[in-house]
Amino acid sequence: MLACDLHVHTRFSKDGESSVEAVLARAATVGLAAVAITDHDTLEGVRYAAGLAERPVLVIPGMEVTTSDGHLIALGVSELVPRDRPVLETIELVHAQGGIAILPHPYHRLRHAVGLRDPNAIAAADAVEVFNSRYIFGSANRKAARRAARLGKPGVGGSDSHHARYVGFGRTLVDAEPEVGAILEAIRAGHCYAAGHMTPLRTYTGQSLRSTWRRVRRRVRK
Repeated sequence: MLACDLHVHTRFSKDGESSVEAVLARAATVGLAAVAITDHDTLEGVRYAAGLAERPVLVIPGMEVTTSDGHLIALGVSELVPRDRPVLETIELVHAQGGIAILPHPYHRLRHAVGLRDPNAIAAADAVEVFNSRYIFGSANRKAARRAARLGKPGVGGSDSHHARYVGFGRTLVDAEPEVGAILEAIRAGHCYAAGHMTPLRTYTGQSLRSTWRRVRRRVRK
C-alpha cells in the first residue's frame, strides 16, 4: 500500500505558507510515497515541482478548484480548470482531461462545503474526502464517510496542510504501483482507504485561525 497525502497547499496557493521543496521534504520524512499538490485555482506549484532536479516523493498533479458551489479537488489534470462554474460542470471538465474529481471537506460549514450546496455532487464525484485532518471536531468527517459509503464512493484522506509541518496528518493508503496513473485508477476503483490523525488545535498556524475567524464573522453578519 502506498501512503499518499492527496490535499496539500504550497506558497503558490493564496493561503499556503511553505515552499514546494519544504512540502516534498516533509512528505519524505513522514514516510509518504506521494503527495498531491492542490493549490487553490492554480497549477503553478505543480509546474514548479515538475521543474525540480530532484523530488524525494512522487508528485500527483492537482489543484483545488473554487466552483460556484464550493471547493473541488482535481487530480491528474495538466490544464487549468476554470473557477466559478457549477460543481457538476466542473467535474465534467476534470473528466475531460482524464482526471479524477474529489470532494474535499464536503460537509464543513465554514470550508466551502459542496455537499451542503449541491447534494448531487457526491454521486457525480469519483471520491469523497472522508478524513480531513484540519477539523477540531470529527462530525463533518463522519458525515462525509457515511454519505460516501451509502453511495458506494471511495473515501480518501488528506491533511489539507497549508504549512509543511502538517503534511501527512491526513493520508490515503492506495493499493497501486508508485506512478500517477496507477494511483488515480486505484482511487477511482476504490482500492484505497483513509487514515491519519487530527491536527491538534494548539498547532494550528496563526493564518488558519485568522482565516476561520474571518469566515465566522462574515456568517454572523449575515
